Amino acid sequence: MQLKIMPKKKRLSTGRVPLILLLCQVISALEVPLDLVQPPTITQQSPKDYIIDPRENIVIQCEAKGKPPPSFSWTRNGTHFDIDKDPLVTMKPGSGTLVINIMSEGKAETYEGVYQCTARNERGAAVSNNIVVRPSRSPLWTKEKLEPIILRNGQSLVLPCRPPVGLPPPIIFWMDNSFQRLPQSERVSQGLNGDLYFSNVLPEDTREDYICYARFNHTQTIQQKQPISVKVISVDELNDTIAANLSDTEFYGAKSSRERPPTFLTPEGNASNKEELRGNVLSLECIAEGLPTPIIYWIKEDGTLPMNRTFYKNFKKTLQITHVSEADSGNYQCIAKNSLGAIHHTISVTVKAAPYWIMAPQNLVLSPGEDGSLICRANGNPKPRISWLTNGVPIEIAPDDPSRKIDGDTIIFSNVQERSSAVYQCNASNEYGYLLANAFVNVLAEPPRILTSANTLYQVIANRPALLECAFFGSPLPTIEWFKGAKGSALHEDIYVLHENGTLEIPVAQKDSTGTYTCVARNKLGMAKNEVHLEIKDPTRIIKQPEYAVVQRGSTVSFECKVKHDHTLIPTVMWLKDNGELPNDERFTIDKDHLVVADVIDDDGGTYTCVANTTLDNVSASAVLSVVDAPNPPFDLELTNQLDKSVQLSWTPGDDNNSPITKFIIEYEDAMHEAGLWHHQTEVPGTQTTAQLKLSPYVNYSFRVMAVNGIGSSLPSEASEQYFTKAAEPDKNPTAVEGLGSEPDNLVITWKPLNGFDSNGPGLQYKVSWRQKDGDDEWTSVVVANVSKYIVSGTPTFVPYLIKVQALNDVGFAPEPAVVMGHSGEDLPMVAPGNVRVNVVNSTLAEVHWDPVPLKSIRGHLQGYRIYYWKAQSSSKRHRRHVEKKILTFQGSKTHGMLPGLEPFSHYTLNVRVVNGKGEGPASLDRVFHTPEGVPSAPSSLKISNPTLDSLTLEWDPPSHPNGILTEYTLKYQPINSTHELGPLVDLKIPANKTRWTLKNLNVSTRYKFYFYAQTAAGSGSQITEEAVTNVDEGKMAMASRQVDIATQGWFIGLMCAVALLILILLIVCFIRRNKGGKYPVKEKEDAHADPEIQPMKEDDGTFGEYSDAEDHKPLKKGSRTPSDRTVKKEDSDDSLVDYGEGVNGQFNEDGSFIGQYSGKKEKEPAEGNESSEAPSPVNAMNSFV
Repeated sequence: MQLKIMPKKKRLSTGRVPLILLLCQVISALEVPLDLVQPPTITQQSPKDYIIDPRENIVIQCEAKGKPPPSFSWTRNGTHFDIDKDPLVTMKPGSGTLVINIMSEGKAETYEGVYQCTARNERGAAVSNNIVVRPSRSPLWTKEKLEPIILRNGQSLVLPCRPPVGLPPPIIFWMDNSFQRLPQSERVSQGLNGDLYFSNVLPEDTREDYICYARFNHTQTIQQKQPISVKVISVDELNDTIAANLSDTEFYGAKSSRERPPTFLTPEGNASNKEELRGNVLSLECIAEGLPTPIIYWIKEDGTLPMNRTFYKNFKKTLQITHVSEADSGNYQCIAKNSLGAIHHTISVTVKAAPYWIMAPQNLVLSPGEDGSLICRANGNPKPRISWLTNGVPIEIAPDDPSRKIDGDTIIFSNVQERSSAVYQCNASNEYGYLLANAFVNVLAEPPRILTSANTLYQVIANRPALLECAFFGSPLPTIEWFKGAKGSALHEDIYVLHENGTLEIPVAQKDSTGTYTCVARNKLGMAKNEVHLEIKDPTRIIKQPEYAVVQRGSTVSFECKVKHDHTLIPTVMWLKDNGELPNDERFTIDKDHLVVADVIDDDGGTYTCVANTTLDNVSASAVLSVVDAPNPPFDLELTNQLDKSVQLSWTPGDDNNSPITKFIIEYEDAMHEAGLWHHQTEVPGTQTTAQLKLSPYVNYSFRVMAVNGIGSSLPSEASEQYFTKAAEPDKNPTAVEGLGSEPDNLVITWKPLNGFDSNGPGLQYKVSWRQKDGDDEWTSVVVANVSKYIVSGTPTFVPYLIKVQALNDVGFAPEPAVVMGHSGEDLPMVAPGNVRVNVVNSTLAEVHWDPVPLKSIRGHLQGYRIYYWKAQSSSKRHRRHVEKKILTFQGSKTHGMLPGLEPFSHYTLNVRVVNGKGEGPASLDRVFHTPEGVPSAPSSLKISNPTLDSLTLEWDPPSHPNGILTEYTLKYQPINSTHELGPLVDLKIPANKTRWTLKNLNVSTRYKFYFYAQTAAGSGSQITEEAVTNVDEGKMAMASRQVDIATQGWFIGLMCAVALLILILLIVCFIRRNKGGKYPVKEKEDAHADPEIQPMKEDDGTFGEYSDAEDHKPLKKGSRTPSDRTVKKEDSDDSLVDYGEGVNGQFNEDGSFIGQYSGKKEKEPAEGNESSEAPSPVNAMNSFV
């Protein structure tokens, strides 16, 4: 259906009532176009209470509109004011405003009175309020002689102001002769009446220039009272003459200057009444005197003080409640309290109300024959009286109109005609004021007209309400219909809201709401329509908001604000700081999406807001910047509670620079012993500003404090005053007391001396005492000073002593010291270990045993036993040669040890000595032993030369460490085909005296891999590997060259390209797998076939291992070799590692046990013996295709 608006009908949806009602109230007073006949309407007038400046012309405003234009007239004090008879009074043309020219002549007081303006045309008359015109007044103070006020210290005092009565009332304040405001506090304050109240006076209140000033704002003048002199004295100050001539009554007041409970200076008594008008500010005041100064509290009996409307002024002596209503009536109680008692005063508050509108009458436009009503409803306390006037005349004496009927606050109109047009006035009044409202009844017959401009374009942000206006007029009141689109599709109520003023509301506008809308107004006299256009825009959004930032002073901070907006709108982006403009400082720079603040200072902290504005909307986003830094140093250090061994330190924290202080660090300086050196004393939490410090005697203390927060530590505070503590006996003794002899016949006693801080007094000395531990001798003592060592001579060798060192000073001795044990000097051991035995474990390891020496013969602290051993002769050589001796030390009382790392097939000699703190004792008898044969090292080199079609020549050097007598060499070799597969393994034995060997009957143009190692009776040694290739058959190559050159054939070229591509792919795969530690294809084939002739064996247990590319990656270079195999396998010895001593290659624990490895690593060998095979590298893989 079509959506229509009928008179006084509206659709109110849930949640939208306030908006719609507001709109309805706004348009209920129908605006009549000015080209139509209408009664007058007052549009502007002066205030009811009009206070004028007597120094300026008087202007009394009265403006009105109407058709035809109204004429104006005035009354003054209830009678007609004939302006033509007064040459000083003129009326502005086309206006009712009066201008009274008192600047040239005349006085303002002459024109004081009550004025009322009437605007009249053929349709009626409208009247203004009664305007009370009064000139402002700022009278002078009356002359008075003010005697000086003399009163005792502690008495109360009230200095009266009593300003002259002005219009409007003046503003009161107290100042001195220098125009400086007098300081006020809980003790001294100004009352609402302008008097200055002292709860109690102090000597500093004495002055001769207490001056009350009255400022009259309307005339911009200030009047002052005569200065008042006040002198506050104590009874002790009165000399005998004054005391003899003055009695107590000659002093101001009669109250004692002693402490006293509170009493009220204002208001008087226990109760009072207060009346206030609705809507005003209620001010209640209580000022009390007493000593000590009373504190004021406020409560409301049987209720609570209203939140958000209650304020305290004048140090809580004044209670203010804004916008009071009848609900604020009741009893309010102020309580004055000090340490001697409390007193209260009850103020009964009554809230009255001048009249206020419930429903003011509104203009009424009716067509002939229609009905209507004017309603005038008001409230107040007491209830206001309602009276009606028509055209400014009381309705009771106005001409009768049969179409109207009065019913209290309502006038009802029936079947109105054109003669019913008039202006009605409603007056609501009570004893506190009145309300006057004009409302006309205009009877017209007019076809509809639409007042909104045609083709108005409305632009609205998506998802917001769209309001399309259709202001109209007509009489009778037209109905409104809305259509959308060129074809006039009807609008439905479930989507749209239609207001009484014709406005169409789209509660949530969407993109599809865009289009042309038509408003149609109809009444019985005709029809009018208007088109408007609606465009929906994308909302402006901040897609990247500024973020909270905490930065240190001096750094740079950046805030980002990225805006997305409708492409047809041009946004402006601005930055605010604390809702104001950014500081005019070059440190602030704005880029496209960023605000950058460089070299941040404390004042830069605050809230930064990015505001994006378009013509239709605006959005904002804020972020807080906190500028932090290390705290400022504390100040005002103070020492209190000063005792012999403690003091209380207090301080005032410095600014925490926006980062809470977590702790305070207190340091001290000892100016007497270590001037300029600060030591840590203690730490306290950041919430604490005092610390009880423990002190030592005989120290000249100074303290300083540092504050610490999350950023860092402050600079130290200024040093406190010095505090020198009394001397006392030492409370501690020297530490690190030891007794050790430097010679066989002395005892050296040493200690760590006390520092000056620990001396506790002057004359620091040490009492050194000693005696033999196992003897019956008394303590021998000596007192020394300024040393940390004392030597006792003539002692027996290595005898235990009991030692103690005690501190003392001029005051007394420290507590009894602890006793420590020491020894006199050591001497070299006298006896060598006996019964030295050697057990050869294997070719590289021997075990040595010996008998311990008697303890008495050691003559010192047993450090251990030391074995000297050296290689005397090689079994493979005929001559002897000297070898450097090796040493292994076995700590403690061990009587056996292991000698690792021996050379196989060698003769060794050893001896054993005991060791103490002085040195070594004599050596034991030499013991000779020899090691058996071991496996040899790898041959020193392997070269392959003289390749032919079917032979290769091998040359080598013997092992550098044969470790025995070589019995033979073993050579193993096998071919490698083009697919990296290994052929059958050939095993060949070669006599030990050979260093060259030629292999024959080999395959032509074939790569071979060789494994070569030496053997002794102990077994096979480490192997060396090498690869070589036999020569190509040149005869076959020549024959091939005489055949047809297939290389020029197309199919062959394509085949070769495919092969080359395949080779490239294989090389890439091999390279990748090699980098990942993978295995070559030959390894996979070996794993698959598990051929014992090809599979290598693990070096530990003889099991088969992997063929990995990690062991032989340079097969075309000289043969690789591993270190000589001189390993001691686990099964060869059951001895623990703790049997190995300290030497060149070994480490020992305190008990003499050996730490570390003594095994080597062997190269893997092929299946036979200790042999291993090697996989070709990618380079070999390439060579195999050559």
